[in-house]
Amino acid sequence: MNRAFLSALAVAVLTVAACDGGSGETKTIQLTPASPSATPSGSSALTAPTADSPAENGQLTTLRPTLTVRNSTSSQSGTRVYEFQVSDNAAFTASSGAASAYYAVAVNRTGVPEDASGRTSYTVETELQPATKLYWRARSTQGGTTSAWSATATFKTAIVGYNKPGELYDPLTGGTTVGERVGATTFVADKGLRLDSATSYVRYRLPQTVTSGEFSMEVEGLRPNVPVAAGFSVNKPKIFGMQDGDGDYTTNIWRIDGQYRGLEGNPPNCIQFRAMFGGEQYKIEPDTAVRYSMVFLLDPSRSYFWKGSWSNGFRLQVSEGIGGVMFYDQALNVGNAYNPPRHVAYLGAPVGSGGEMAVIVGATYRNVWLSSRPRPSSIGSALAK
Repeated sequence: MNRAFLSALAVAVLTVAACDGGSGETKTIQLTPASPSATPSGSSALTAPTADSPAENGQLTTLRPTLTVRNSTSSQSGTRVYEFQVSDNAAFTASSGAASAYYAVAVNRTGVPEDASGRTSYTVETELQPATKLYWRARSTQGGTTSAWSATATFKTAIVGYNKPGELYDPLTGGTTVGERVGATTFVADKGLRLDSATSYVRYRLPQTVTSGEFSMEVEGLRPNVPVAAGFSVNKPKIFGMQDGDGDYTTNIWRIDGQYRGLEGNPPNCIQFRAMFGGEQYKIEPDTAVRYSMVFLLDPSRSYFWKGSWSNGFRLQVSEGIGGVMFYDQALNVGNAYNPPRHVAYLGAPVGSGGEMAVIVGATYRNVWLSSRPRPSSIGSALAK
């Protein structure tokens, strides 16, 4: 048979002689070829669900969001369940590097039953990392068939801080702080907390001594050539500091600070640190030659990332924002551990008996991290505009 004949036969009217009580009546039967199957044999047309809420890139006020999708559709009947994924990266790969001891950035929840309303929801059971832009998606399963993932959507977790044993985070952009504001300070919208006087600072009383860790923050408003303020004899403003308890800061044997010195900073506009690990015999700071090679005219309109890290020594790093060009990196070792009995940390520093100027007026802080763990790369990502 040729192909033309077969094609004609497929649409032909077949006349069949049928005997009905011997009447000799004839009946006609139309033969119509079957349409090609829309899906492979044994599978259903199971569509991907669609993200419904939260609003795309929406700023939330919770750390346990409810994620909702519009349900999948299918060419076959049967119950469906859903899988939800949350991650701090759009590839939904395992986060590399540091992580919070208390909060999650990756969630995978399977077996969520479909809601008959047409929308299916999942409320995250664990608290997610604060002030973080997170990515999420969902897919459905029906029988042995699994749909494609929904298009990736995003949300931002609540911008809140915390101060827990071994770990502190303070975004400072939401009009609150987990620290104590001392002196004149102002919350600046989307910027952080500004120190408004030479005797202003923020104090964090840590519930547990961090013997080895990191203290880092973003700082704006650091201007060069700061003059000595009235009532001070030495121009050595502190960007951040730490010590034991509430004693005199100048003489505290557990004092550590990062400095951006002013006009009388020997030399002016140098970056410097000083660290005390339990006594004068355990005092470390870069020498004069290093200070003279580390002079920088910082731009008050730019944000700089200051990071101090310690163990059996101290390292200070300063860069042009988080992940930006690092222009200061100095470290020194010492033969003792850092172990203040009552660990207290500062943005700025309190005025000590030595008469040193303690802060740069107008310095604005945000995105503060102090922990025995390195800073997670995604924390604070919700603060970016």
